[in-house]
Amino acid sequence: MAPTSSATTSPRRFIAIDIGGTKIASAIVELASPLPLVSNKSEVPTPARSGSKAVVEAVFESVRRCLALENEAPAAIGIASAGVVNTETGAIISATDLIKGWAGTPLAKLVEEEFGLPVATLNDVHAHALGECTYGAGKEYGSVLAVAVGTGIGGAIVADGKLHMGAHFAAGHVGHVPHPLAAGFPCSCGASGHIESVASGTGQVDLYNARTSANEDQAKSGREITQRAQAGEALATQVLADSGAGLGDAIAGIANCVDPQAVVLSGSVTRSGEIWWSALKNAFQAGALPILKEIEILEGTLGSDAPLLGATTWAASKLEGVENER
Repeated sequence: MAPTSSATTSPRRFIAIDIGGTKIASAIVELASPLPLVSNKSEVPTPARSGSKAVVEAVFESVRRCLALENEAPAAIGIASAGVVNTETGAIISATDLIKGWAGTPLAKLVEEEFGLPVATLNDVHAHALGECTYGAGKEYGSVLAVAVGTGIGGAIVADGKLHMGAHFAAGHVGHVPHPLAAGFPCSCGASGHIESVASGTGQVDLYNARTSANEDQAKSGREITQRAQAGEALATQVLADSGAGLGDAIAGIANCVDPQAVVLSGSVTRSGEIWWSALKNAFQAGALPILKEIEILEGTLGSDAPLLGATTWAASKLEGVENER
């Protein structure tokens, strides 16, 4: 992190940014007791197809908006971002083509140079998990496997309040576990056969449409599939059951390796209804080791605040580390 600005700073207030493929969210977060206060939330579209420079400029504008609302400079800026993030340098070291040219962007360095404030950056799903495990559904558990199921599928492992990053900062890629249900389906990472290809929101659409003909009424969103299932359509019901079961199976395999106290699920697909949840939990039970079958599977409670709170928590911890080194 860069040194703090010479301006008067507020030690408990942070700017939090969440960069996704479709939107950039921003907010002021105050680390109050017993819970942080999130205020002045705003969202702007991510100019993903315009390239990394346009996305960075949109981040600058989001930070400027927050700074204009503050009488004092914040303690730091915490950024959650799509892509694999080197949390030591704050650079994006790998990314899908969801944001054009995002890989290689020295994100933290650019924001630090623009505003003269400390910046800490981490992956958006890691941030989401850290938020849920610090303040949300996972806060009572010593170790959590967090899984975010939306347009894609991501995950994170949090133990004793700390994220496990992995040797390449890529730990937690739940969506990229191979699964037979996904055989032949291309994945966003460039491979094929990964569970994200059939169990994410877009994956559900691909699975549904693969089971219809071009002349039939194909689905355009996971939400539409859920609505069709609720109306009694057999194909939609089967797709929700199969995608939920596939993901539950994959999560069981990961749980068998990392032995968490709980699994926390969040993201838009978790609103797919009872068919999906039942299939997921049943598959988890079938695949988990006997001693792990009683692991609680919980739904996240923080919604869109989770990555903002996680980014703030990460920035605060990094700032504390800098202070302790002085």
